[in-house]
Amino acid sequence: MADTAPRTMIRTQGRKAYTAAFGSSRSGRRHPLVATAMVLPLATLLVVIFGGWEAVVTQASSVGVMLGR
Repeated sequence: MADTAPRTMIRTQGRKAYTAAFGSSRSGRRHPLVATAMVLPLATLLVVIFGGWEAVVTQASSVGVMLGR
C-alpha cells in the first residue's frame, strides 16, 4: 500500500507527456449527445426487461415535479 504514490506520480507524468506531445487535454467531460448515445441502448434494454413505458413516464414525471417543471 505504501508503494502506490510513486506509481501514481509516474502515471501522472506520462499523461502530461502525452498531452504535451499531442496537444490535447481531456477535461473529463463528454458532450451531452455522446453521453446520450452511450446510455440509450442500456435504457432501452432496462425498459423492455422491467416493465415498459408506464414506469418510465411515471418516474420522469416525478423527477420533473421535483425539479419544479
